[in-house]
Amino acid sequence: MPPVIHLKDLRKVYVVSRQETGTSAAVKSLVRRHKTEVPAVDGISFDLEAGEIVGFLGPNGAGKTTTLKMLSGLLHPTSGIATVLGYVPWKRERDFLRQITLVMGQRNQLVWDISPLHSFELNRAIYRIKREDYESMLKELTELLDLEELLHKPVRNLSLGERMKCEIAAALLHRPSVVFLDEPTIGLDVTMQRRIRAFISEYRRRFGATVLLTSHYMADVEALCKRVIVIHHGKLLFDGELSDLLDKFTSYKTIVVETGDCKPEYARYGEVLSCEDGRFTLRVPKEKTAQVTERILADLPVIDLLVEDPPIEEVIDRVFTQEGL
Repeated sequence: MPPVIHLKDLRKVYVVSRQETGTSAAVKSLVRRHKTEVPAVDGISFDLEAGEIVGFLGPNGAGKTTTLKMLSGLLHPTSGIATVLGYVPWKRERDFLRQITLVMGQRNQLVWDISPLHSFELNRAIYRIKREDYESMLKELTELLDLEELLHKPVRNLSLGERMKCEIAAALLHRPSVVFLDEPTIGLDVTMQRRIRAFISEYRRRFGATVLLTSHYMADVEALCKRVIVIHHGKLLFDGELSDLLDKFTSYKTIVVETGDCKPEYARYGEVLSCEDGRFTLRVPKEKTAQVTERILADLPVIDLLVEDPPIEEVIDRVFTQEGL
């Protein structure tokens, strides 16, 4: 069975004018402008299978949003191959558009001065959704996202979190089988982030959707994605399981020990990151974790001990800076 999403050497290059400094250079630029090529996406390849939720990670300017725009048909690539559900996205065939959606956390699709319900009706007409299918899906989305009290309010009166829930509902009314999510929880509080994550997971479970997710909130990635794809400067750096990413780019672990006191000699076990309220935290080389843990348990009156991987934010930062590659 072919993959739902297939990319092969996909590239997007922008040609931009280069501005020189100085009066004479400015005058010359009126006649002849110097141009340069800037690769936004530089030959990336990967496949996504049906029902996967994959985290698509990278710093600002890495090429994530450009890739999603090409996969949803908003941009033409400079070169390379991409198919989604067997369709070439930028041909924007009607049957293709009925099966995909793109949700961008920083873009609005709801009409500001009318209620979400009226915007939903507009989407029903655009996608030519049968009335009975629309009513059924609207009921399901209303229950999953707790929208009942929001449907009749003007969009301008909704909070950011409330509006984001309605934006997601509007994007899913036609029950797409491929969902591109670009920062869906950006700017939301922790509680609303959790609700959105729970909804995405449940939508994937109920409808078998394939989801490609970008997010700067690593909690989104940890909660939803077993697999991650990391790009930087338009190039693919990593494609695999999140646990493998942690193993590949992490050289240490942290050990949190509760003893009831804090003493300077605890530094002999490793680098002391903190020591307060009778609890100290050590950073130790990954290969020495078992040995150090054994020594601590033998030497100290341990009340509690916990061995942890470093925060995923630190690991991703190492990937971006290409440390340890």
